[in-house]
Amino acid sequence: MSDSPKIRIRDLRKSFGSKVVLDGLDLDVGDGESVVVIGGSGTGKSVLLKCIIGLMEPDSGIIEIDGENVVGLPRSERDAIMRKFGMLFQGGALFDSLPVWENVAFGLMAAKHVPRPEARKVAVDKLAQVGLNEEVSTLSPSELSGGMQKRVSLARAIATDPEIIFFDEPTTGLDPIMADVINDLIVKCTRELGATGLSITHDMASARKIADRVAMLYQGKIIWAGPVAEIDSSGNDYVDQFIHGRAEGPIQMAVRRG
Repeated sequence: MSDSPKIRIRDLRKSFGSKVVLDGLDLDVGDGESVVVIGGSGTGKSVLLKCIIGLMEPDSGIIEIDGENVVGLPRSERDAIMRKFGMLFQGGALFDSLPVWENVAFGLMAAKHVPRPEARKVAVDKLAQVGLNEEVSTLSPSELSGGMQKRVSLARAIATDPEIIFFDEPTTGLDPIMADVINDLIVKCTRELGATGLSITHDMASARKIADRVAMLYQGKIIWAGPVAEIDSSGNDYVDQFIHGRAEGPIQMAVRRG
Protein backbone atom coordinates (compact mmCIF):
# COMPACT_ATOMS: atom_id res chain seq x y z
CA MET A 1 0.00 0.00 0.00
CA SER A 2 1.31 3.46 -0.90
CA ASP A 3 1.21 6.38 1.53
CA SER A 4 -1.34 8.40 -0.47
CA PRO A 5 -4.90 7.00 -0.59
CA LYS A 6 -6.25 5.44 -3.76
CA ILE A 7 -9.60 7.02 -2.87
CA ARG A 8 -9.79 10.15 -0.70
CA ILE A 9 -13.16 11.66 0.25
CA ARG A 10 -13.55 14.90 2.17
CA ASP A 11 -16.66 16.76 3.39
CA LEU A 12 -18.96 14.91 0.99
CA ARG A 13 -22.55 16.15 1.10
CA LYS A 14 -25.70 15.00 -0.65
CA SER A 15 -29.32 15.83 0.10
CA PHE A 16 -32.64 15.06 -1.56
CA GLY A 17 -34.89 18.00 -0.80
CA SER A 18 -34.92 18.38 2.97
CA LYS A 19 -33.52 14.88 3.56
CA VAL A 20 -29.78 15.01 4.30
CA VAL A 21 -28.14 11.71 3.29
CA LEU A 22 -24.41 12.50 3.33
CA ASP A 23 -23.45 15.20 5.80
CA GLY A 24 -19.74 15.99 5.55
CA LEU A 25 -18.45 12.44 5.07
CA ASP A 26 -14.68 11.75 5.17
CA LEU A 27 -13.12 8.45 4.08
CA ASP A 28 -9.76 7.16 2.85
CA VAL A 29 -9.15 3.89 1.01
CA GLY A 30 -5.51 2.94 0.65
CA ASP A 31 -3.95 1.48 -2.49
CA GLY A 32 -4.52 -2.28 -2.40
CA GLU A 33 -6.67 -2.04 0.72
CA SER A 34 -10.13 -3.55 1.18
CA VAL A 35 -12.46 -1.20 3.04
CA VAL A 36 -16.01 -2.15 3.95
CA VAL A 37 -18.55 0.53 4.79
CA ILE A 38 -21.23 -0.83 7.12
CA GLY A 39 -24.51 0.73 8.20
CA GLY A 40 -28.22 0.09 8.32
CA SER A 41 -30.67 0.35 5.46
CA GLY A 42 -31.25 3.93 4.37
CA THR A 43 -28.07 5.31 5.93
CA GLY A 44 -26.61 6.43 2.57
CA LYS A 45 -24.24 3.60 1.69
CA SER A 46 -25.56 3.25 -1.86
CA VAL A 47 -25.61 7.04 -2.34
CA LEU A 48 -21.94 7.15 -1.31
CA LEU A 49 -21.07 4.48 -3.85
CA LYS A 50 -23.05 6.18 -6.62
CA CYS A 51 -21.28 9.48 -5.94
CA ILE A 52 -17.86 7.83 -6.18
CA ILE A 53 -18.54 6.01 -9.44
CA GLY A 54 -20.25 9.00 -11.02
CA LEU A 55 -23.86 7.82 -11.19
CA MET A 56 -24.81 10.66 -8.87
CA GLU A 57 -23.37 14.15 -8.42
CA PRO A 58 -22.73 15.22 -4.81
CA ASP A 59 -23.89 18.65 -3.64
CA SER A 60 -20.38 19.48 -2.48
CA GLY A 61 -17.16 17.90 -1.30
CA ILE A 62 -14.11 16.20 -2.77
CA ILE A 63 -13.71 12.70 -4.20
CA GLU A 64 -10.13 12.07 -5.28
CA ILE A 65 -9.08 9.02 -7.29
CA ASP A 66 -5.28 8.74 -7.42
CA GLY A 67 -5.08 12.36 -6.29
CA GLU A 68 -7.46 13.75 -8.91
CA ASN A 69 -10.74 15.29 -7.80
CA VAL A 70 -13.47 13.73 -9.96
CA VAL A 71 -16.37 15.85 -8.69
CA GLY A 72 -17.58 18.03 -11.56
CA LEU A 73 -15.22 16.50 -14.12
CA PRO A 74 -16.35 16.69 -17.77
CA ARG A 75 -17.72 13.39 -19.07
CA SER A 76 -14.70 12.75 -21.31
CA GLU A 77 -12.27 13.08 -18.42
CA ARG A 78 -14.45 11.05 -16.06
CA ASP A 79 -14.59 8.21 -18.61
CA ALA A 80 -10.82 7.81 -18.27
CA ILE A 81 -11.22 7.48 -14.50
CA MET A 82 -14.09 5.02 -14.92
CA ARG A 83 -11.82 2.64 -16.81
CA LYS A 84 -10.01 2.01 -13.53
CA PHE A 85 -13.23 0.67 -11.98
CA GLY A 86 -14.91 -2.71 -11.74
CA MET A 87 -18.31 -3.14 -10.11
CA LEU A 88 -20.26 -5.99 -8.58
CA PHE A 89 -23.86 -4.80 -8.44
CA GLN A 90 -26.24 -5.87 -5.69
CA GLY A 91 -28.69 -7.62 -8.00
CA GLY A 92 -26.04 -8.88 -10.42
CA ALA A 93 -27.36 -6.65 -13.24
CA LEU A 94 -26.69 -9.26 -15.91
CA PHE A 95 -28.14 -8.85 -19.40
CA ASP A 96 -30.73 -11.58 -19.93
CA SER A 97 -30.46 -11.27 -23.71
CA LEU A 98 -26.72 -12.08 -23.76
CA PRO A 99 -24.99 -15.39 -23.04
CA VAL A 100 -22.81 -15.55 -19.94
CA TRP A 101 -19.52 -14.98 -21.75
CA GLU A 102 -20.81 -11.81 -23.43
CA ASN A 103 -21.99 -10.53 -20.07
CA VAL A 104 -18.49 -11.05 -18.65
CA ALA A 105 -16.80 -9.55 -21.70
CA PHE A 106 -19.22 -6.65 -22.14
CA GLY A 107 -16.83 -3.98 -20.82
CA LEU A 108 -13.92 -5.37 -22.81
CA MET A 109 -15.83 -5.14 -26.07
CA ALA A 110 -17.84 -1.97 -25.42
CA ALA A 111 -15.23 0.22 -23.73
CA LYS A 112 -11.91 -1.29 -24.76
CA HIS A 113 -12.98 -2.54 -28.21
CA VAL A 114 -11.38 -5.95 -27.71
CA PRO A 115 -12.20 -8.28 -30.65
CA ARG A 116 -14.88 -10.88 -29.86
CA PRO A 117 -12.63 -13.99 -30.06
CA GLU A 118 -10.09 -12.45 -27.68
CA ALA A 119 -12.82 -11.12 -25.39
CA ARG A 120 -14.41 -14.57 -25.23
CA LYS A 121 -11.10 -16.14 -24.22
CA VAL A 122 -10.69 -13.57 -21.42
CA ALA A 123 -14.27 -14.23 -20.29
CA VAL A 124 -13.67 -17.98 -20.07
CA ASP A 125 -10.47 -17.36 -18.09
CA LYS A 126 -12.27 -15.04 -15.67
CA LEU A 127 -15.12 -17.51 -15.25
CA ALA A 128 -12.52 -20.15 -14.33
CA GLN A 129 -11.18 -17.78 -11.67
CA VAL A 130 -14.58 -17.77 -9.98
CA GLY A 131 -15.01 -21.54 -10.28
CA LEU A 132 -17.21 -21.78 -13.38
CA ASN A 133 -16.32 -23.99 -16.35
CA GLU A 134 -16.45 -23.16 -20.06
CA GLU A 135 -19.81 -24.89 -20.52
CA VAL A 136 -21.40 -22.17 -18.38
CA SER A 137 -20.18 -19.48 -20.80
CA THR A 138 -22.80 -20.37 -23.43
CA LEU A 139 -25.76 -20.41 -21.04
CA SER A 140 -28.10 -17.49 -20.48
CA PRO A 141 -28.27 -15.87 -17.02
CA SER A 142 -31.82 -17.19 -16.53
CA GLU A 143 -30.43 -20.75 -16.60
CA LEU A 144 -28.18 -20.08 -13.60
CA SER A 145 -28.81 -20.25 -9.87
CA GLY A 146 -28.51 -17.09 -7.79
CA GLY A 147 -25.06 -18.08 -6.58
CA MET A 148 -23.84 -18.77 -10.11
CA GLN A 149 -25.24 -15.45 -11.31
CA LYS A 150 -23.29 -13.71 -8.54
CA ARG A 151 -20.11 -15.51 -9.66
CA VAL A 152 -20.69 -14.39 -13.25
CA SER A 153 -21.15 -10.83 -11.99
CA LEU A 154 -17.86 -11.09 -10.11
CA ALA A 155 -16.14 -12.42 -13.24
CA ARG A 156 -17.46 -9.40 -15.15
CA ALA A 157 -16.23 -7.06 -12.39
CA ILE A 158 -12.67 -8.35 -12.75
CA ALA A 159 -12.69 -8.87 -16.54
CA THR A 160 -10.90 -5.61 -17.35
CA ASP A 161 -8.29 -6.09 -14.57
CA PRO A 162 -9.51 -2.97 -12.76
CA GLU A 163 -7.47 -1.03 -10.23
CA ILE A 164 -10.51 -0.47 -7.98
CA ILE A 165 -13.47 -2.83 -7.49
CA PHE A 166 -16.72 -1.76 -5.85
CA PHE A 167 -18.96 -4.33 -4.19
CA ASP A 168 -22.60 -3.33 -3.56
CA GLU A 169 -24.11 -5.67 -0.93
CA PRO A 170 -22.28 -8.64 -2.51
CA THR A 171 -24.03 -11.37 -0.49
CA THR A 172 -27.64 -10.12 -0.59
CA GLY A 173 -30.11 -12.88 -1.44
CA LEU A 174 -27.64 -15.73 -0.94
CA ASP A 175 -27.81 -18.51 1.64
CA PRO A 176 -25.03 -18.43 4.29
CA ILE A 177 -22.88 -21.08 2.61
CA MET A 178 -23.01 -19.49 -0.85
CA ALA A 179 -22.44 -16.08 0.75
CA ASP A 180 -19.24 -17.40 2.30
CA VAL A 181 -18.16 -18.82 -1.08
CA ILE A 182 -18.67 -15.39 -2.67
CA ASN A 183 -16.76 -13.70 0.17
CA ASP A 184 -13.83 -16.09 -0.35
CA LEU A 185 -13.89 -15.40 -4.11
CA ILE A 186 -13.91 -11.64 -3.53
CA VAL A 187 -10.82 -11.94 -1.32
CA LYS A 188 -9.08 -14.26 -3.81
CA CYS A 189 -9.83 -12.19 -6.92
CA THR A 190 -8.92 -8.81 -5.44
CA ARG A 191 -5.64 -10.18 -4.10
CA GLU A 192 -4.74 -11.79 -7.41
CA LEU A 193 -5.36 -8.48 -9.18
CA GLY A 194 -3.73 -6.39 -6.45
CA ALA A 195 -6.87 -4.27 -6.65
CA THR A 196 -8.28 -1.80 -4.16
CA GLY A 197 -11.69 -2.83 -2.83
CA LEU A 198 -14.54 -0.71 -1.50
CA SER A 199 -17.63 -2.57 -0.36
CA ILE A 200 -20.92 -1.57 1.22
CA THR A 201 -22.90 -4.05 3.26
CA HIS A 202 -24.98 -4.64 6.36
CA ASP A 203 -23.83 -8.30 6.46
CA MET A 204 -21.27 -8.51 9.25
CA ALA A 205 -20.12 -12.01 8.27
CA SER A 206 -19.21 -10.60 4.86
CA ALA A 207 -17.54 -7.52 6.35
CA ARG A 208 -15.41 -9.62 8.68
CA LYS A 209 -14.29 -11.87 5.82
CA ILE A 210 -13.40 -9.34 3.12
CA ALA A 211 -12.33 -6.20 5.03
CA ASP A 212 -8.89 -5.00 5.99
CA ARG A 213 -10.60 -2.00 7.53
CA VAL A 214 -14.22 -1.23 8.43
CA ALA A 215 -15.96 2.16 8.47
CA MET A 216 -19.42 2.72 9.92
CA LEU A 217 -21.78 5.20 8.29
CA TYR A 218 -24.46 6.76 10.47
CA GLN A 219 -26.46 9.96 10.00
CA GLY A 220 -24.40 10.96 6.97
CA LYS A 221 -20.95 10.62 8.53
CA ILE A 222 -18.33 7.97 9.19
CA ILE A 223 -18.61 7.64 12.96
CA TRP A 224 -15.90 4.99 13.39
CA ALA A 225 -13.20 3.45 11.22
CA GLY A 226 -10.52 0.96 12.08
CA PRO A 227 -8.97 -2.45 11.35
CA VAL A 228 -11.53 -5.24 11.15
CA ALA A 229 -9.75 -7.02 14.01
CA GLU A 230 -10.60 -4.08 16.30
CA ILE A 231 -14.31 -3.84 15.53
CA ASP A 232 -15.38 -5.87 18.56
CA SER A 233 -13.44 -3.53 20.82
CA SER A 234 -14.29 -0.26 19.04
CA GLY A 235 -15.57 1.44 22.20
CA ASN A 236 -18.33 2.96 20.06
CA ASP A 237 -21.86 2.20 21.28
CA TYR A 238 -23.36 2.63 17.80
CA VAL A 239 -20.88 0.20 16.24
CA ASP A 240 -21.37 -2.26 19.09
CA GLN A 241 -25.15 -2.23 18.71
CA PHE A 242 -24.97 -2.63 14.93
CA ILE A 243 -22.46 -5.49 14.75
CA HIS A 244 -24.36 -7.48 17.37
CA GLY A 245 -27.78 -6.71 15.85
CA ARG A 246 -29.36 -5.47 19.06
CA ALA A 247 -32.70 -3.64 19.01
CA GLU A 248 -31.79 -1.71 22.16
CA GLY A 249 -29.16 0.99 21.94
CA PRO A 250 -28.44 4.47 20.60
CA ILE A 251 -29.62 3.56 17.09
CA GLN A 252 -33.37 3.86 17.20
CA MET A 253 -35.40 2.26 14.42
CA ALA A 254 -38.75 3.75 13.42
CA VAL A 255 -41.12 0.96 14.36
CA ARG A 256 -44.86 1.47 14.66
CA ARG A 257 -46.28 -0.22 17.73
CA GLY A 258 -49.81 -1.16 18.72
